[in-house]
Amino acid sequence: MQHYLGIDLGGTKTEVAVLNADSEMLFRHRLPTPANTYPAILETIATLVQQARQSVGLATSTPVGLGIPGCVDARTGLVRGANTQVLNGKPFLKDLETHLKCGVRVENDANCLALSEAVDGAARGSALAFAVIAGTGCGGGLAIHQKVWSGRNALAGEWGHNPLPWPSQDELAVPRCWCGQTGCLESWLSGPAVAADHCRVTGEHCSAPQLVERAGQGDVAAFNTLSRLKDRLARALAQVVNLLDPDVIVLGGGISQIHLLYDGLTELISRHTFSRAVDTPVRPALHGDSSGVRGAAWLWRS
Repeated sequence: MQHYLGIDLGGTKTEVAVLNADSEMLFRHRLPTPANTYPAILETIATLVQQARQSVGLATSTPVGLGIPGCVDARTGLVRGANTQVLNGKPFLKDLETHLKCGVRVENDANCLALSEAVDGAARGSALAFAVIAGTGCGGGLAIHQKVWSGRNALAGEWGHNPLPWPSQDELAVPRCWCGQTGCLESWLSGPAVAADHCRVTGEHCSAPQLVERAGQGDVAAFNTLSRLKDRLARALAQVVNLLDPDVIVLGGGISQIHLLYDGLTELISRHTFSRAVDTPVRPALHGDSSGVRGAAWLWRS
């Protein structure tokens, strides 16, 4: 039976998984991502691939699919746009093929999420799925008929570095994003951004998970912060609906686990779309935080 090996390189953890053709998870393991050291990232990936090969009995020639928080420039072969910034400007694909001694396909992690959920997840059966990863960073990806759509410049779905639409006066005064632009969605919708927003308004330092916990306990300030997040998410997704009109929108990453975001979100999106009667479903990733690694494995599916 065919086996598929995937790696998901995240800001805090790197995960490996092996799937069979029936979508069964045969092996899965994680290690912390050494985010500030490029050689250590290569070694971490090599270690995980070796563990997977040994556990499942895979040949060393078994190819590897990899999701990263950025993309490989087709013209230069170098990584660009990665919020794990030590990857930027590096010949990552070439270095991985040398380390792993097999074929490697590298895709944006949000594209991997979209592919995973389109194949056998929350967007199964859709012709066009848009997926969001909002966690350490913020990005988007597209799957069309269960295939990743990267675009001419590998920029398709690069949603997190568009500006927040229809900003209020208060939202115009924001810190610059690490990418060099101002007002990017990543500056509003990522986990660190939500914590920063709460601090700006209240002076309190709270992580996004702490805010969720406090909101559930009746903390008004925490609830208000999450309400602002929901409103900004709706505005940002309205632009996706206006431009692409996807069949399904799937949310992944830590922000996707905030359950109060989903209640009435489609109706809130409709306030900002050209047609006010959209019914686009917004769903959490069925495969949770393992959806990215599943999508990475599926890069070799066709």
